[in-house]
This record gives sequence, C-alpha cells and structure tokens, in this order.
Amino acid sequence: MKTLLPVLLFLLTASAAFGQHPSGETKDKMGLFTPTEIQWSEGPASLRKGARMMVLEGDPTKEGMFTMRLWFPDGFEVAPHSHTQIEHVTIISGTLQFGMGEKFDRAATREMSTGSFGYWPVGMKHFAWAKGETVLQLHGRGPWTITYVNPADDPRKETK
Repeated sequence: MKTLLPVLLFLLTASAAFGQHPSGETKDKMGLFTPTEIQWSEGPASLRKGARMMVLEGDPTKEGMFTMRLWFPDGFEVAPHSHTQIEHVTIISGTLQFGMGEKFDRAATREMSTGSFGYWPVGMKHFAWAKGETVLQLHGRGPWTITYVNPADDPRKETK
C-alpha cells in the first residue's frame, strides 16, 4: 500500500503533464473567440423573443460543461424561475438587475453591473431584467434547464 500511493500519484502527474486524462483521452481542442468572431443567433426557446445567444463551449442541452453568452435588449425581463444545476453568471456588458423569489418585483432587485459575477444554488427561485443592452456569460454543467414558477410565463408553451 505504501508503494501503490506514490506510483498512482506519479502516473496522475505524468498523464496531466502530457495533456492527457488518466483514462488516456486527449483534452479537447482549444477555443478562442474575439468579440468580432461571436456570431449571435436567436435566443433559446426557454427565453421570450428578443434575447440572442452564442454557445462558446460544450452543449448546454447535454450532460457536461458549457459556456454560453446571452444578449438582452434594454428592459428585457426573465420571469421567476429555477434551474436543476448551479447557475454561474458573469456580466460582460450592461447591467442585469437580479432578484430572488417567486414574484417579479423590479424594486426588489440587486444590480449586477459590468464585471459582476454571481452563482446561485439548484432550485433557487429568481428573476431578472436588463437595464440597457446587457451581455451575460453563463457557464456550468448541462443540461441547462429553466422551470418557470408560473407555467404561463414559459415561452415554450405559447401557441404559434
């Protein structure tokens, strides 16, 4: 046992040094996006019309890590909702007004200005609105889901 532990630690260190996971898999290729290379598309169906998005890494609809950006126009609102994974948010530009609870209340929000970061636990009910055009970056573990407190607020349930 005294010999096994140092050998295991050596193998883990050596595999990391050569850019491989202990399983022998090579790491993913590199990704680099300058602001001019970001191609915005229509936002996810789980947000009402007007939002735009760009997936930078991974796939938020599948198991595994992902990074995506969301663009909201001035005044854009996200009704009270929760997630099945921890949500991590960084404000890239603009201001996101963030509130907690089951009822949307603009007066009960906290300002997240450019450069702000926040994360909230699984199941925490929260809401937000954009003050000016706002870009935020979401990262976490997929699948990223959104469940609205009031099902009528879910744009996926609207008749087309």
